[in-house]
Amino acid sequence: MEFCKQFNAATADMEKGTPIPTKITVFADKSFTFAMKSPPATYLIKKVLGLKSGSKEPGKITAGTITRAQLEEVATIKMADLNANDMDAAVKIIAGSATAMGLEVVEG
Repeated sequence: MEFCKQFNAATADMEKGTPIPTKITVFADKSFTFAMKSPPATYLIKKVLGLKSGSKEPGKITAGTITRAQLEEVATIKMADLNANDMDAAVKIIAGSATAMGLEVVEG
């Protein structure tokens, strides 16, 4: 019950329904710690573009387009959780997720 109270307090300012990956560590004395990460890249991409879902057949059917500016917006949110040293590397990682969703990456 204590976890629920702390988790709800930590996520009170977030939008309802946003998936938040959380790592919970429970100790022998029943105490715990938890670390929250940023929402998944695919969720953020869909939110930025206003998409309901990605393509059912990525590579064959395009679900839409995404610009570099939109990729940077998502990368800024995800930067702490990505294995990237700079913004260009982070954008490439997010662009890979967008491509896997069936989105076409365009300059802009």
